[in-house]
Amino acid sequence: MVPVRTAGTTDDAWATRTLSAAAPVHLAHTLAPLRRGPGDPCHQITPDGAHWHTSRMPTGPVTYRLVQDDPATVTADAWGAGAAEFLDGLDRMLCLDEKVDDFVAVHPTVAAAHQRHPGLRMLRTGRVLEALIPAILEQKVTIVSAHAAWRRLVHSFGSPPPGPAPAGMRVPPDAATWSRIPSWSFHRANVGPQRWQTVVRAARVADSLERTAALPSGEAARRLRTIPGIGEWTAAETAQRAFGDADALSVGDFHLASIVGWTLLGRDIDDAEMVEYLEPVRPHRYRTIRLLEVSGQARKPRFGPRAPITDHRRR
Repeated sequence: MVPVRTAGTTDDAWATRTLSAAAPVHLAHTLAPLRRGPGDPCHQITPDGAHWHTSRMPTGPVTYRLVQDDPATVTADAWGAGAAEFLDGLDRMLCLDEKVDDFVAVHPTVAAAHQRHPGLRMLRTGRVLEALIPAILEQKVTIVSAHAAWRRLVHSFGSPPPGPAPAGMRVPPDAATWSRIPSWSFHRANVGPQRWQTVVRAARVADSLERTAALPSGEAARRLRTIPGIGEWTAAETAQRAFGDADALSVGDFHLASIVGWTLLGRDIDDAEMVEYLEPVRPHRYRTIRLLEVSGQARKPRFGPRAPITDHRRR
């Protein structure tokens, strides 16, 4: 459906679209990877179940609100200079064109999850820097610390969102702003030199990074890894959100291999064994992980007293 627009200035322009898919779309499960912890200034879920998000499209900033009307229908409202562009690309973002006919479950638990959650989609936002920078912040620290850093930096250096966004929301900084954030501001956000220098390097080549969204996901991830400080884990986390890559396995995550091992094999495994075990499900290794997550089956037993866990995610 062509977006319907109301009159207004560029900043307060509003457009809406109702998207009817040929197959189920579970909006909450599909959008979950966009949210960077509680209090994310770029993503909120309001009591009415609406998902609010802010972004920077090539045509300008946008605030959008997505609501699930029925299992195959989503209503989208968008405000700002980037509203029309966002709505035009909503089908692509929600990966309505993806094919899962070749999906072969590696375990009965995965097969059952796939059957129960047919509305799970991958995400293809096309906004590379917006997916990459939070992933860089999450390298080798606790997820709580990374989310706190994201909140602080976006609140300090982001901009007010267009439209009637919920209180506290911000549009993430643009590339030029990320590249000019002083080192002491990163320090106050508990972001060490290795991570903030990687953020700045990425921001300085943002135009090249954004063009990778038009490439095959494997080649796009390879180009991301040419930037010092960006390795396999960070590239995979970015590909999962920006490229719609259903195979982007987060090798190097402190917990993931153990979760896969305990959930599907009843024992602990390492990265190498996880990669070998999931090889038969290519190109759906990340889809397999998401199915375990949304099904509530993913587990990792705790041994000994509870204590803070450092993620130690690799680059």
